[in-house]
Amino acid sequence: MLPPKGGDAMQTERLFSILLILLQTGGMTAADLAKRLSVSVRTIYRDLDALSLAGIPLYTIKGPGGGVRLLPEFVLDRLL
Repeated sequence: MLPPKGGDAMQTERLFSILLILLQTGGMTAADLAKRLSVSVRTIYRDLDALSLAGIPLYTIKGPGGGVRLLPEFVLDRLL
């Protein structure tokens, strides 16, 4: 049996989930990400900050049809 996940492991898993969701969907609002991952919108914003600090090229678009997106040139390295 595996031990319960600690906060760091849960955040790491969520960061990868956000990255994969954005790669698959092309973009999503913070509110939709929060619903999908069962966390608060504030948690999503903290996670997006962490991804950005790690060098992941994120950008946001305001208004209808807006949300969080990855730069089109971004490619996830298969070695991860």
